[in-house]
Amino acid sequence: MSDFVIEPPQPVTLPVKGSQNHFPVRRVYCIGRNYAAHAVEMGHDPDKEPPFFFQKNPDNLTVSGTFPYPEKSSDVHHEAELAVALKSGGRNIPVGSALDHVYGYGVALDMTRRDLQGEAKKMGRPWEIGKAFEQSAPVTPLVPASETGHLDRGAIRLTVNGDLRQEGDLNQMIWKIPEMISYLSDYFELAAGDVILTGTPSGVGAVERGDKITVTVDGLPSLEVTVV
Repeated sequence: MSDFVIEPPQPVTLPVKGSQNHFPVRRVYCIGRNYAAHAVEMGHDPDKEPPFFFQKNPDNLTVSGTFPYPEKSSDVHHEAELAVALKSGGRNIPVGSALDHVYGYGVALDMTRRDLQGEAKKMGRPWEIGKAFEQSAPVTPLVPASETGHLDRGAIRLTVNGDLRQEGDLNQMIWKIPEMISYLSDYFELAAGDVILTGTPSGVGAVERGDKITVTVDGLPSLEVTVV
């Protein structure tokens, strides 16, 4: 007999490449404007801003290979990202030991209802309506850091229907992965199962139904997603 008043939701998990095991997701943190050129294209000065984060929901992550074009929007943008999955956490984590908490890495998209995000910005409201919607974070299976090493450089690219849209290098991130983990842990208690999306290079743009998006990060499996 169940002790729950309703059926509890199934846990959100991500597959691990080459394994039958899965990674359970606890929270999803996203850092905004973490590549200088993207900050500029969005109208901000990357030299004047401390890091800031927003959250997606764990069940926004999807490995289905499709992205359903969302309702209530006519301007949905792609944002290519590196995903960092944590195996442990804590508070006030020093930068020097932050990578000890990393389980592995994946390739992700932070799909954004840009029109709704823009309206929220104008009114000084949170971004969730533009960011945290269903299936808004397509992602690859994770690859353990024991296989990839810790990623601090390497090309990140996104194409739509074969045309290059976004291109950068992980070493162009303003806030590096250890700094992100340390900064976040000053404000939140990080824990095993947390996922961090680390920002996107310049070149974000709109997608249409039928588009085929490919995201690559050196050393990781490519992410291929069809907009439906």
